[in-house]
Amino acid sequence: MKLFDVYPLYDVTPISAKGIVVTDDKGQEYLDFYGGHAVISIGHSHPHYIKRLKDQLDNIGFYSNAVQNPLQVKLATKLGKLSHCDDYNLFLCNTGAEANENALKLASFQTGKSRVIAFKNSFHGRTSAAVATTDNEKINAPLNKQQKVTFLPFDNITAFKIEIEKGDVCAVIIESIQGVGGLDEPTTEFYQQISKICKENKVVLIADEVQSGFGRSGKFFAFQHHNIQPDIITIAKGMGNGFPVAGVLIHEKIKASYGLLGTTFGGNHLACVATLAVLEVMENENLMENVNQLGAYFMEKAKEITQVKRTKGKGLMLGLEFDFEVAELRKKLIYEHHLFTGGASNKHILRILPALNITKAQMDVFFDKLKIALS
Repeated sequence: MKLFDVYPLYDVTPISAKGIVVTDDKGQEYLDFYGGHAVISIGHSHPHYIKRLKDQLDNIGFYSNAVQNPLQVKLATKLGKLSHCDDYNLFLCNTGAEANENALKLASFQTGKSRVIAFKNSFHGRTSAAVATTDNEKINAPLNKQQKVTFLPFDNITAFKIEIEKGDVCAVIIESIQGVGGLDEPTTEFYQQISKICKENKVVLIADEVQSGFGRSGKFFAFQHHNIQPDIITIAKGMGNGFPVAGVLIHEKIKASYGLLGTTFGGNHLACVATLAVLEVMENENLMENVNQLGAYFMEKAKEITQVKRTKGKGLMLGLEFDFEVAELRKKLIYEHHLFTGGASNKHILRILPALNITKAQMDVFFDKLKIALS
C-alpha cells in the first residue's frame, strides 16, 4: 500500500527534537519557528510533558466516555482557572475541525436555524460544516457546499447587520487572528459590535481559538484582547503540544443533555494528561510573560529588515509581509539556513509560530539568517 498523496513535502526527515531544535536523519539541526502549525507550544520533548505522559501510560492510556475519568474534571478546573473562563463548560474532542463541527452543531441546536456567517480568508477545518465555513473553494466539495454559509469582510458592520437581520443565522464564527488566511484581525470596535448584535438577535458567537488560543497571542485567548465574551470557544493546536486533543468551551447558559455531543477518543486519559502538562508548564514557567516580551522583541527586530512591508499578528502568532511570494524564501530558509517557517493563503506572508518558551538568542539567530537569505 502507498500513502494517499495529498501533502507537498519538504525533503527533510526529522527523527528527534528538543526545545525548538529539530534533528534530521542526517544529523542536521534545524530551528523550528513553525511548530508544525502552532502545535508545539512548550517546546519539543519538554521533560515535564514526557514524564506526565510516561507516568500515565504506566497506569491507563485510554478508556471511552462510558466511565468516570477524573482527569477530565481536573483539566476543566485548571483550564477554567488559567483562561479566566470559569463560566464555561468543557467538551473534549480530538481536532480543531471536530471542535468547530461541534460548535456549529450546538449553535444550530440552540437556535433551530442553519445559516452561518463566516469571514473572508477564514480557515476553520477540512470537514463537513467546518470546511464549508472555510473561505477556500478548492477544498470544498459539492457535499460541503450544501451548507448555508455567507462570507463577509472584517470591519463592514453594515453588511453584517444586513445578513443577521434576515433572521436565519444560527452562528457567527470568527478567528480573532486569522491563521492560514495570513494574520488578519478584526478591529476591537468591530468585534464588540458583532458581539452585541449577536446577543440582540440570539445568534451564537463562536470564537475559533484553535490556533490563537493557549497563550499564543499574549493573552490566554486572542478574543480577550477585545473585551468580549463569545458563547462558544474552540481550542486545539498548542493544547496538547503534539498530542491530538481539542475542546469546545460552551457558556453555561447553553445546557447539555445526554447524547447531544459525543466522541470515542475525545478526553482520553493521555489527552488529558498532555493538556494538563502544557498548562502546568505555562503556569510554572510564566510563558505568557515570555510570549509578550518576545513578541514585542520580534516586532522591533522586524523593523531592521527593509524588505518587510508589514509585521502582522500578536504575541508569538506572527507574520512578515513582503512584496513578493515567499515560497522560494521558505525553501532557502529550510535547506540553506535550517529554519522551519510557515506560509499562508496570502502568498506574501511568512508565518512565524515558535514555541512559547523561545529565547531572545534564538530569535536573534532567526533574524540574522533571514537577513542573509534576503541579501
